Amino acid sequence: MQLSNVKVAIRHATLSSSKSPPLLLTLGEPAGIGPDCVLLAFQAHPELFQGLIIAAPIHWLSERAEQLGIQMNFHVCHSLEATVPHGHLGCWNPLPPDMPSLPVTTGTSSSATAAAVITCIELAARACMSGDAVALITAPIEKAVLRDSGFDFPGHTEFLASLSGKQRVVMMLASDQLRVALLTTHMPLKDVAGVLNSANILNDLKITHHDLKHLFGIATPRLALCGLNPHAGEQQHFGDEEMSILTPAIEQAQQEGMLIDGPLPADTLFSPNVRCHYDAIVCCYHDQGLIPIKTLSFGDAVNITLGLPFIRTSVDHGTAMDRAGSGKVSYSSMMEAINMARQMSQHTLHEVTYAD
Repeated sequence: MQLSNVKVAIRHATLSSSKSPPLLLTLGEPAGIGPDCVLLAFQAHPELFQGLIIAAPIHWLSERAEQLGIQMNFHVCHSLEATVPHGHLGCWNPLPPDMPSLPVTTGTSSSATAAAVITCIELAARACMSGDAVALITAPIEKAVLRDSGFDFPGHTEFLASLSGKQRVVMMLASDQLRVALLTTHMPLKDVAGVLNSANILNDLKITHHDLKHLFGIATPRLALCGLNPHAGEQQHFGDEEMSILTPAIEQAQQEGMLIDGPLPADTLFSPNVRCHYDAIVCCYHDQGLIPIKTLSFGDAVNITLGLPFIRTSVDHGTAMDRAGSGKVSYSSMMEAINMARQMSQHTLHEVTYAD
């Protein structure tokens, strides 16, 4: 596609040591809608990007801006201490000089850019862990391409846990209507019962409870745990995992002072008059939690990784390769992810530590 002649102004950063650390945003798959969402969100709400820097090669954004016909002023940040002028989108390229960022063909993923995508995420996360940034917002990755290129993780969540040395983290999706936390994430349904155990469930309940207090500012979190089986096992007629695995974890959590109910039948727990009593619902497997929240809040939900030594939020959608470069994408989840990262960073006034 021939690029338009829309001017893309690029300025170079001046440094300042007096400002607070920024939020960082990684673009994920550069051929997908991550760049579109950032550009469209900035065009509509530039104030949302104050104190935020994009961690990516600048041409991943500047070329997409030209393709979309968006007049955009970029600011090259040579350091995360850079001050970004008003009305400019700050970009910091974390790639080492010997790693090419390579051209991107909109809508067509390529293994050639996989190493650059992974490195941007890793170095942005390390900047958060070192205190050079306060939070990480991630746009979606094309997981199959990364795995084919040697990325040995199901997704962002597991990769960031490995980078930070955490044995257990918790995936949460949150919106104004519902928060769901997952005991298991990306695995076949047939494997779920075999990996659930009371010790890990208790640990995940602790992480969820802790972060609801310290990142969301909820003084006394109220949790509910879904049963694994239909009707929460129907008194063990449909399975005994509720009694043998889930209940011991709940009882121990209650003994440690947590307010938690369960295991409760998932088919009624998400109804409006029940879910309103809880600050988060903990689910046994991926679709048990994601179906209700995406039904209620698709496009407005935020993916959060609890239990990391830094704040991480993400959009609730994929790369949508077929829509990349069209300008016809929703950027509402991107805006929510930025807003939530900023709000959570304001709740975090000191270093947070977790037990593995």
